[in-house]
Amino acid sequence: MNIRNLSVYAIIVAVAIAFMMALQANSTQNIEEWSYSKVREGAANGSIVKATVENDRVVGETSDGTKFFAKVLETDFEFAAYLAEKGVDVDVKPASSGFNFGFVMMLLFFGMIGFLLYMQYRQSAGGGGRGAMNFGKSRARLLTDKHGRVTFADVAGVDEAKEELQEVVEFLQDPSKFQRLGGKIPKGALLVGPPGTGKTLIARAVAGEANVPFFTISGSDFVEMFVGVGASRVRDMFEKAKQNAPCIIFIDEIDAVGRSRGAGLGGGNDEREQTLNQLLVEMDGFETNEGIILIAATNRPDVLDPALLRPGRFDRQVTVGNPDVMGREKILLVHMRNVPTATDVNPKVIARGTPGFSGADLANLVNEAALLAARRGKRAVAMVEFEDAKDKVLMGPERRSMVMSEDEKALTAWHEAGHAIVALKTPAADPVHKATIIPRGRALGMVMQLPEDDKYSMSKVQMTSRLAILMGGRAAEEVKFGKENVTAGASSDIQQATKLARAMVTKWGYSEKVGFVDYSESPNNSFLGQQMGQAHVSEETSQVIESEVKGLVQEGMDTAMHILTEFRDQWSAIAEGLLEYETLTGDEINTLIAGGQIDRPDTDGGDNGPGSAVPVIGKRKPKPKGGLGGAGEPSPA
Repeated sequence: MNIRNLSVYAIIVAVAIAFMMALQANSTQNIEEWSYSKVREGAANGSIVKATVENDRVVGETSDGTKFFAKVLETDFEFAAYLAEKGVDVDVKPASSGFNFGFVMMLLFFGMIGFLLYMQYRQSAGGGGRGAMNFGKSRARLLTDKHGRVTFADVAGVDEAKEELQEVVEFLQDPSKFQRLGGKIPKGALLVGPPGTGKTLIARAVAGEANVPFFTISGSDFVEMFVGVGASRVRDMFEKAKQNAPCIIFIDEIDAVGRSRGAGLGGGNDEREQTLNQLLVEMDGFETNEGIILIAATNRPDVLDPALLRPGRFDRQVTVGNPDVMGREKILLVHMRNVPTATDVNPKVIARGTPGFSGADLANLVNEAALLAARRGKRAVAMVEFEDAKDKVLMGPERRSMVMSEDEKALTAWHEAGHAIVALKTPAADPVHKATIIPRGRALGMVMQLPEDDKYSMSKVQMTSRLAILMGGRAAEEVKFGKENVTAGASSDIQQATKLARAMVTKWGYSEKVGFVDYSESPNNSFLGQQMGQAHVSEETSQVIESEVKGLVQEGMDTAMHILTEFRDQWSAIAEGLLEYETLTGDEINTLIAGGQIDRPDTDGGDNGPGSAVPVIGKRKPKPKGGLGGAGEPSPA
């Protein structure tokens, strides 16, 4: 029951109570209560002039205008006769002539309370099973056309997933086509993929294409503190689905209820395991749920119970990954349909500059661009808004109000120029897209590289080049200002370089001394790792691993020092350009190292480049307690 209805009912009850109290007050106002003997005495001495007798009650008035009432012992006729003998003007009202008005008001009041309780019960019964009487009812919500019909035209960038589910749509539309050849409808489809890739949207599109009812529920809605409630909700959910068959049931985040039974050090969870058992029975029990298709989504398929994944329950596992460059372009076109865009907007360029973005990231990018255009008072969203929005999403908003001293600004410029020149001179490195010393978020400056295409793996030469780029900022501070003046600005660069080098040694077999053995750390802690049978690394092997990791990072540092020494003039040109313009695009950096001059009509220090891209490397961040800190978080693949 919502707040508005509750307030209306409360007002009605308050008015009824006030009305009843007013009537009672009026009925006894200015009336004295007399005793029986006083009434007889008044009648005897002639002070009572008129009276009305009703049942065992007499109401009268004295000669001086005083009104009174009293209870009598005789019947109404006997007492009326007595008053008449004494000369009182008597009126007699038999008991059958009326009824107790107060009693009626009391019945009305309690009737209204009962009505409110009944409305509360009806509201709880129809409100997703949250009422006390519906504790074991399913909380699945039935989405209808009023919630917005979604079709495959609204889903882009996941063509393979749509092809897998198109057969489900055709079966729901015309099951006889498959049943003639003995085919059976798939009982379930599991959508697997990282967050934001559109798993829920795809499930809604299947229901929209087939034009069938769509029940949606979260895995956490099944599990309660009382054992058996979740199983009851599963049974109720399938009963509702059978009444609306053919239909689709969508369970989001199924790993909340579908985790492996008995896993963990503390044993299993009885409530969750009973819920899972009931779900398994409903999906593959003695009864055939013809026309009911269960679609579930998760980003943790590794923790699901094996019985849930076998054929006959989830017959298909559909991978919904991050889109490639063509998929990102299609997704952008879908989200731009309701956004007025300028003629210079090129979705292909935006898609190329957003590798690794999910569908949700791209939707957020378009929304941020529209908000920027609205704040700037524009009638259409131009390309510059999309690029600025991309910078904001990747790096955070600009912090132009942050006051930096000239020394800090110079150090940041030479640091970022070191990253940029090493990135330009190492083999197999992505092109430099932008360098800036404008603080954004927690970073004082950064260098961005734009890959020419999507990458799904890295070669050894790309990894060693990345190590050199990461160490370029620290090397630049040493060469320019001396070892005694090096700051902590490269702390995150060193952290990322160490992480990459350790993965090269322990996971990818790039060390001859360590060999092709996986010594990578378990995602669990050491105690759990030992319980799960993780191999123990000996002290000697650990020393070899640390030595190899140190050698790879040092090799990157030496490469960066060599490049900075050999191309010092070009490095200086980039640093001086950053000090003058604060932000340089990739083309402007190439112009500077070629000995040219930047011809920029607007030199207000704003972001005039074509936008940012990932990976972002060489970010310099201030330390938590002041001074300069380090950053630099490249994407390892």
